[in-house]
Amino acid sequence: MERAHLDFDRYFEVVMETDEAQVAEMTVDPGKRVGGPDNYHADSDQWLFAVSGTGVVTVDGEEQRIETGDLLRIEAGERHGIENDGDAPLRTLNVYTPPR
Repeated sequence: MERAHLDFDRYFEVVMETDEAQVAEMTVDPGKRVGGPDNYHADSDQWLFAVSGTGVVTVDGEEQRIETGDLLRIEAGERHGIENDGDAPLRTLNVYTPPR
């Protein structure tokens, strides 16, 4: 068994990984944007779970609104970015399969 405590106290941090998956916590401050049209993972799907906050995820030019409790899968090769358009930090848990 392996255990990690999530603090969401920095922008991006890998908290656990194996040969099959990687888990990272990410915090996007209000008004900030990360990723974009040049951001993609060639061989890894990204499973993004919104722990708290709201935002807009753009995947291959298509916008998708997310809020606390939403789970989104970004497929390998899809170009994507995340914008926090809310008043509170957007905290996400990201699982990459296989690890990026």
